[in-house]
Formats: sequence, C-alpha cells, structure tokens
Amino acid sequence: MTITMYGITNCDTIKKARVWLESREVPYRFHDYRAEGIEAARLAGWVGKVGWEKLLNKGSTTFRELADRDKEALDEKKAKKLMLARPTMIKRPVLEVGDRIFVGFKPEVYEEAVG
Repeated sequence: MTITMYGITNCDTIKKARVWLESREVPYRFHDYRAEGIEAARLAGWVGKVGWEKLLNKGSTTFRELADRDKEALDEKKAKKLMLARPTMIKRPVLEVGDRIFVGFKPEVYEEAVG
C-alpha cells in the first residue's frame, strides 16, 4: 500500500503527523506543495471524495491574505482555482492511503488508516 502525505514542511501539524508515522515505522512519501505544487486532477479527486469545504483552509494565512473579492461567493470551481494557484490554502496534512484520503491529523484516525 502506498502512503503519501501532502503539505508544507514548516507546518506544525505536518511535523506532528510525520513524527507519528515515523515513530511507528510507517513508510510514506512526503509531497511538499511549495516545492512540487498540486495537480488539478489529484485536487479534483480529493474534492470528489471529501468536498472542497473540507479541503479549503479558510483559517490559513494564505486565505486570510486574499482580497475580499477572492473570498466572496466561494463555490467548488472558485475554491479549486484558488487551491491550485496557492496550494498552501489546502488544509494539512492530506494523507493518501491507497485510494482513501484523510484530511488533518488525528492520531486515532491515522491508527485506523495505517495501523
């Protein structure tokens, strides 16, 4: 089973999730949004599984710094466009485990997903 974690290296939640995986010797690949971006097809797949509302991190610095016009009248199309342009707006981490995805870090969810 392939496991990939998506996020940015300096995020505290990413650091906690990585420590959790590594302490349990769970092999995974880390995909840094800042260095590698995110593919439109992958983002569309995530949106199809969990919804754009769960993926778009409205509390992120990146989102808060947007112009008001960019934050208004959000829908799936607009949210995907924003997340593709600035992937740091995607809630972190996103963990792909096979064909399943998990958004955010909760040890009990990770235990069930990879344990």
